[in-house]
Amino acid sequence: MEITTNRIKKSNDYFKIEERNTTVKREIVAGITTFMTMAYILIVNPITLAETGMDINALFTATALSAIIGTLVMGLYANMPFALAPGMGLNAFFAYTVVLGMGYPWEFALTAVFLEGLIFILLTALNIREAIINCIPMTIKKAISVGIGLFIAFIGLVNSGIVNTGMVAVDEGVLSGVVVKLGNIAQPGPLLTLIGVGITGALLVKNVKGALLIGMILTTLIGIPLGETILPEGLNIISRPPSLEPILFKFQFHNILTWDMFIVLFTFLFVDLFDTVGTLVGVGAKAEMLDEKGQLPGAKRALFADAIGTTFGAMFGTSTVTTVVESASGVAEGGRTGLTAVSTAGMFIIALFLSPLFLMIPSTAVAPVLILVGLFMMTPIKDIDLENFTEAIPAFLTIIMMPLTYSIAEGITFGILSYVFIKVTTGKYKEVSPIMYVLSLLFIGKFLL
Repeated sequence: MEITTNRIKKSNDYFKIEERNTTVKREIVAGITTFMTMAYILIVNPITLAETGMDINALFTATALSAIIGTLVMGLYANMPFALAPGMGLNAFFAYTVVLGMGYPWEFALTAVFLEGLIFILLTALNIREAIINCIPMTIKKAISVGIGLFIAFIGLVNSGIVNTGMVAVDEGVLSGVVVKLGNIAQPGPLLTLIGVGITGALLVKNVKGALLIGMILTTLIGIPLGETILPEGLNIISRPPSLEPILFKFQFHNILTWDMFIVLFTFLFVDLFDTVGTLVGVGAKAEMLDEKGQLPGAKRALFADAIGTTFGAMFGTSTVTTVVESASGVAEGGRTGLTAVSTAGMFIIALFLSPLFLMIPSTAVAPVLILVGLFMMTPIKDIDLENFTEAIPAFLTIIMMPLTYSIAEGITFGILSYVFIKVTTGKYKEVSPIMYVLSLLFIGKFLL
């Protein structure tokens, strides 16, 4: 009993649990919740990257290991409740644009990711990435949180089938088709998600601790008779992690100085930089971790986490590692310290050996959590001055462009560009920091490239 008490006291001291008004139990539950909402990455990332010819079993191990390392650094070094894993948009760019589109081997793409990690370590050490975070106006930071909320909710709605996305066709000048439409909610998948939203919502109303996690577990169980939750064959849930050998340290350093490498590397750098910045600022704002100046204390350490995660991830054989938006689910559950991240990393370690158990959780059982977390992330909108159009218009564009472009980075791009343009054209150019002008030029250059 005394040993347990001492361990709790050490955890309190190291993670500053009491200082941040939380508890060890709450942090652990928050970490598990974060893992449960992002566990789909263990399935989606290998499937996506396997399109390039990479070994899907090795990719499972690489995905888990890169998430473990990045998240442990975030928890133990940065003491923040954020999780890291291979980014979903970035793995699509890796597979479908660089490899399948441009025709380069996957080893070329891995080399670009490895270089990106090293560059980010350098930029973080020089405080360049932290300076970018600090220069973003408070209005945009609040809007980033709201935009991420809509983005997360939209992901949940799409993954569950409640909302279907499609293409708009133009036939003889007449639009046909829709961008999004209501799915068939009578199908088991969407129906299970709606049931999950109802159950989890009721638990939240009753102030049940761990409502998101409990709701996800109950929804998974209800999914068994609906055919959404597939139990492991013979209930064999323990397995040995697949070997990394087919994709470990597979680099093409002879292509480092080519123009195509520059273009690919620049795109990886841009998207990852602002995905990470957006997630840190948005989720940090929701967790009330920003100081009176709107800055995130310890941001430099958090940025080191994703730089280190990306570097090691490339060595293992996976695409860019970034801070994931699903971290918001843990924050919504009360996570405020690095112990949340450590708990998430611990779940990834367990998942390496119990993959059949975790992989049986259907995306339709995760979707209710994402939808409700979207609601939680919306609260900073009340702090945005919607009467001041020089602030409201950039905030609105930041918010609306994230779900519509399916990208946190693009939402930030439109927000910053519009902020600078409106401030300059209305004679309020002194309210814009020099770094914001530089970022605007880089964004314009990115569009031209």
